[in-house]
Amino acid sequence: MPEQPRERTGHVLMVVENIPMGIDHRVRKQVDDLLASGYRVSVVTRRDLANARYRDLPGMAVLEYPSPREPRGKAGYIAEYGLSLGWATVLSLATRLHGHVDVVQFCQPPDIYFPLAWTMRGLGAKVVADQRDLMPELFAARYDHASPAIISLLHWLERRTQRAAHHTLCTNETFRGRMIGAGAAPGHVTIVGNGPVLSRVDAAAADPALRGRHKFLCCWIGMMGRQDRVDLLIRGIAHIVRDLGRTDCGFAVLGDGECLEEARAQSARLGLQSWVDLPGRVPEATVFSYLASADLGLDTSLQGEITPVKILEYMAFGLPFVAFDVDETRAMGRGASALVPPADVECYAHRVVALLDDAVRRAEMGEAGRERVRAELAWERQSAAYLGVMRTLCQRTRPQLSQRAKARTAAAPPDVRRRRRAAGTAGCGPGSPGPA
Repeated sequence: MPEQPRERTGHVLMVVENIPMGIDHRVRKQVDDLLASGYRVSVVTRRDLANARYRDLPGMAVLEYPSPREPRGKAGYIAEYGLSLGWATVLSLATRLHGHVDVVQFCQPPDIYFPLAWTMRGLGAKVVADQRDLMPELFAARYDHASPAIISLLHWLERRTQRAAHHTLCTNETFRGRMIGAGAAPGHVTIVGNGPVLSRVDAAAADPALRGRHKFLCCWIGMMGRQDRVDLLIRGIAHIVRDLGRTDCGFAVLGDGECLEEARAQSARLGLQSWVDLPGRVPEATVFSYLASADLGLDTSLQGEITPVKILEYMAFGLPFVAFDVDETRAMGRGASALVPPADVECYAHRVVALLDDAVRRAEMGEAGRERVRAELAWERQSAAYLGVMRTLCQRTRPQLSQRAKARTAAAPPDVRRRRRAAGTAGCGPGSPGPA
């Protein structure tokens, strides 16, 4: 991680909506690197106990608002997004009133922040859209019968967002092409992957007790949204245990989200309690201990446009993984993955069993994945691109601040200019104090 410089290099305001910053792996990595590089950071986020470790950090402000209720249906999402936009607007403008904001970063989706983006642009901030998912595809993955009118609206929101942004960050080439098509200039779109931090991976220790009485351990990790298709995972496990008779394997399904209770009920209904563990949200250190102990990773996403963070973490730990054959999973997991036709649960189950019975192939696949993450995909390999974007945008706002300050000073009466010079407050450079 970059060394701490002597002067603050700028003020970055981040807005994250869908989960609290304390459990948003990408936001945490970005915040850690910004702070270590000398930036002041403010984050607008829903209130959560997981945010506590950031509240008292030097140079850090956590601007929390009451966490909205878990939405039930489309109307619930409209209410959640409206509430979140309102809080983001109030807290962002309050932050701006206390001092300059160099860059405001909106963690997308939802693509609803463009009115606030234009406002912050008018107040002198550069706008970054950090695109981590695509709302039209996400909506279609969540709802079987997606209304064409709603899909068109979501594309419209996407275009408004790209036109409001000075720069866009995204996680893969599919996203980059899409953002350019939505109006972003090619030179203003940067791929910043979401791989794990190697130092945290290396600190993880295997725990044989996590296997329980089972010979093998398979892991699924992540947020359990409807689009993550944990239901297909549970069906695949049932086929492995009940139909293929493989009772020597345990399955740790780690994570929280709207589908956790449904997954628990489905597992109980299929009689899988002796083989499937669904503990809910656990700390990253616990997740990494499971991955260090496991034989195989699992993914059941059907979204071809996203790069699931879980597969990068599997690869970092040298875990081969089984997944459905969709575009970005295939591109990122080459050499480390066993892919099956989308939604083919029986084929999925057979591929899991085949890999469990082939230790040599598992080792070869695991090593291929580990080497690729360390060479290309780890956060340490992505961080420089992220910090480079922030540094460039902050440097563009600082000269403007100095010019405006000099203009104000020149226009002030002589006695005011003398007092400012005596107080040392004329001008505004990188080391100038900002809002608390």
